Amino acid sequence: MQTKKQSFIESLTNVAVGFLVTIISLHIIFPLLGIENHSGKNILITMYLTLLSILRNYILRRFFNARQ
Repeated sequence: MQTKKQSFIESLTNVAVGFLVTIISLHIIFPLLGIENHSGKNILITMYLTLLSILRNYILRRFFNARQ
């Protein structure tokens, strides 16, 4: 079982990696789809998706913890 600190570090690492993967992916996929590539918009989209990911992860974690 993880300590709270370990869980927090894992969550931060997961979010950081996801953020970077999304930024890189947007720079690759947008030009392929003919979408204008603006770094500011890419960061805004990535921040939005990151917040959704954090919320989803938290809800699922709480759901499964409650089932135990």
